[in-house]
Amino acid sequence: MRVADLSLTELDERLKNEGLSLPCGPFNVRIKSGLETIASSLNRLYSDFPVSDDKLFVDFEVKIDPTSRLRRYVRPQVTLSCDGRQPFKPLPFSQAFPMLEWGLNWVLSSHAHEHLVIHAAVVERDGRALLLAADPGSGKSTLCAALVNARWRLLSDELALVDLKSGEIYPIARPISLKNQSIDVVRMLNNQVVIGEVCRDTAKGDVAHVKPSSASVLSLGVTAIPKLIIFPKYSAGSCLESERVGKAHAHAELTRHSFNAPVLGGEAFGAISSLLEKSDVFRAQYSSFAQIIPEIDRLWQLS
Repeated sequence: MRVADLSLTELDERLKNEGLSLPCGPFNVRIKSGLETIASSLNRLYSDFPVSDDKLFVDFEVKIDPTSRLRRYVRPQVTLSCDGRQPFKPLPFSQAFPMLEWGLNWVLSSHAHEHLVIHAAVVERDGRALLLAADPGSGKSTLCAALVNARWRLLSDELALVDLKSGEIYPIARPISLKNQSIDVVRMLNNQVVIGEVCRDTAKGDVAHVKPSSASVLSLGVTAIPKLIIFPKYSAGSCLESERVGKAHAHAELTRHSFNAPVLGGEAFGAISSLLEKSDVFRAQYSSFAQIIPEIDRLWQLS
């Protein structure tokens, strides 16, 4: 059964009671919420996701609800908890769905220590993976959305989950998070793209999420082998520039972008070394998709 097979009323009831269990990478996450806005957003953006059997082991339970009865009417707020812990301060009611997405990212980046977790977007072609590792504001999620529109398979727009033993990358394929001007840029790519409600005035500015492609969700169980790593940087008005990055420098950069390298220690060092053995690494600056996407295709062919 998929999320789309549940009516909005049925989905809302599940969230309020037993919860909705969904795959999240190699994990099973149960979501609970008494907010209709969460049901509506899941119905729109997670419609292709399979609903996990309630009898399966749940790795994490995430709950998002109003803070109190009073705050439902006076500047209403929501709070998120994971297995009883609250990693974030309460946020305005309008930010409920972005908070859920940030919470799911926090769950993986803080607990998935069977994997090296890298702050990177990941897409796949022919069984091989392209990692886009970058600091916030570099445009990696926007570029990720453009590549998915160009028929790459989405693995993640935010987290690369690298298996410590095999080096394979696990797909997550959750909605792609966009900020500010990127929302309209991606909306203009294709009139078939599905974008959720725009949430205004968050700590990150305006935020919206792009529904993952059906093909990406259908392949949630299919891992990918690394092939190419790019450190992208969007710079308005700039010419295209790309250059190969030495493996020693790339190792330091990936370590910096890893959420759990300090926890894994030597295992992280070995996993990053293995990742770099399988991959060519480049740095690229660009100002348009017309520049960068053909360049990515060229680098892909070279690798």
